[in-house]
Amino acid sequence: MSSTQNFSVTWDYRCPFARIGHEHVLDGLAAGAPWEVRFVPFFLNQPHVPEGGVPAWEDPAQQADLMALAAGVVVRDRFPEQFADAHRSLFTARHDDGGDLRQRSVVAEALSRAGVDADQVLAEVDAGWPAKVIRDEHEDVVGRLDVFGVPTFITDDSAVFVRLMKRPVGDGALARDTIDHVLGLIKDRPDLNEFKHTQLKG
Repeated sequence: MSSTQNFSVTWDYRCPFARIGHEHVLDGLAAGAPWEVRFVPFFLNQPHVPEGGVPAWEDPAQQADLMALAAGVVVRDRFPEQFADAHRSLFTARHDDGGDLRQRSVVAEALSRAGVDADQVLAEVDAGWPAKVIRDEHEDVVGRLDVFGVPTFITDDSAVFVRLMKRPVGDGALARDTIDHVLGLIKDRPDLNEFKHTQLKG
């Protein structure tokens, strides 16, 4: 039997590469992969805030951009048994349906489609605590590991930004193999700092 692998992975629902990476993680878990995964919110607006500026999670003008991520945190922390479905549905709303995740109705529909009580989740978002959780977790991985984007895979004290080009489309074996390969490279090849095709493939 395979030993359990522990890792974290960052997300923001707006990033297409986060969507692909997280689909691999979700499909792998659904297929029984021996992983313990911590899903870490990373607000992509924050790295663009100028030094001394209002943090993105405190800026009233950026709250709409924060809503879907905050909803994901609520489901992760309050309704963990529904997180996988809600997580996938919020990515789908943006990247398959072309929805604007700044619109409350789009986020609510994605949550409802996953069987989640959207009114309850959005009430928690409005309460404000999810924004603090996002800030704390975002700043933690930036401060400890210089994380700069999504999806970043984190094992122990190593963090690697990963762009996968091929969706697993429900292929659990492919998903498990892909993520296991990523984790293996992080562990066994710390000297491999950058490896990027010059032409898009897959």
